[in-house]
Amino acid sequence: SEEGLGSKIFKAYTATANVATTLFPVWTVLCSGIALKNPSAFSWFTTEYFTAALAALMLSMGIPLKPADFAKVASRPNAVVMQFSLCYAMMPLLAFGLATAFKLDPSLIAGMVLVGSINGGQASNLCTYIARGNVALSVLMTTATTLGAIFMTPLLCKGLLGAVVPVDAKGIAFSTIQVVLAPIAVGMTMNKYLPSFVSAILPFAPVVGVVSTCLLVASAVAQVAEPIMNAGWSLQIPVLLLHLLGGLIGYMLPRSTGFGETASRTMAIETSMKSSAFGFLLAKLHFGEYAARVPSAVSVVWMALTGSILAVIWRYIPVQASGKFDRSLVEKYPPFNIKKFLKKVTGKKDDV
Repeated sequence: SEEGLGSKIFKAYTATANVATTLFPVWTVLCSGIALKNPSAFSWFTTEYFTAALAALMLSMGIPLKPADFAKVASRPNAVVMQFSLCYAMMPLLAFGLATAFKLDPSLIAGMVLVGSINGGQASNLCTYIARGNVALSVLMTTATTLGAIFMTPLLCKGLLGAVVPVDAKGIAFSTIQVVLAPIAVGMTMNKYLPSFVSAILPFAPVVGVVSTCLLVASAVAQVAEPIMNAGWSLQIPVLLLHLLGGLIGYMLPRSTGFGETASRTMAIETSMKSSAFGFLLAKLHFGEYAARVPSAVSVVWMALTGSILAVIWRYIPVQASGKFDRSLVEKYPPFNIKKFLKKVTGKKDDV
């Protein structure tokens, strides 16, 4: 029957989409390889397309979410505070330690510290989704570290390097609203008011996310292909270790301090995946030495590869409720209730 044929086609698509999502690291490597070998292949992917792809990625992440998801996370800030500390305390020190241990040149040390001192990348939200983590928590963490970059990145660079790195605070805030918060808000609005439509397009969200991320990574790599190719293993290895060890510590530390499996996976991916493209831009604008840009360029590849591999591995390891204490579920603030708030403001009492 026609209905039976449609059902078979949809099942075939679902199976294909699952395979495509599972092979996310492979697509990342392939697109990065093409961008390195032939940067002009992605010359058509202009800033406008880059912004649109990032918005599409965040929209695909926002569709499954509801405002209640964010209210629940906001009432339990422990995980956000922990990840903020991992991003702006552990990672900068790890970057500085690795750069020193591998005896990199001062300009490369500066670039490494900059990579460790920047905010989490938006692709972490997709990897969290694939890894069966908490997407709402991931989005809040990304937003918190992105806004935190306004003051934390210059402060860390000044403290660790003695260099002042001016940051366009208004620009970062506007970009956060444009490419992170607005698309997610649109997705949640669609989920609330167009549930049937969302149910129909939801199976396509992971594929849109994977395609968008691959294009974003390839575009960033193509812009800095030459410095990546010229960077030897003496730089490749410490940059890889920064993301790999960052992810492992970002998982083990929360788990050992009472956070649950879902929150720990989310924090691990968020810690490992930095906004390397933003780091490259800062190095280009505010560091005199050209070599200071190279660690961020190399980081674009290893960050995406490390995060996607972690996501795919965890996708096939079920999250089981342990029944133990979970620090991420401790409510310090009650969820915001608009009805109670309005009654308090107007002085109305509950009906008896």
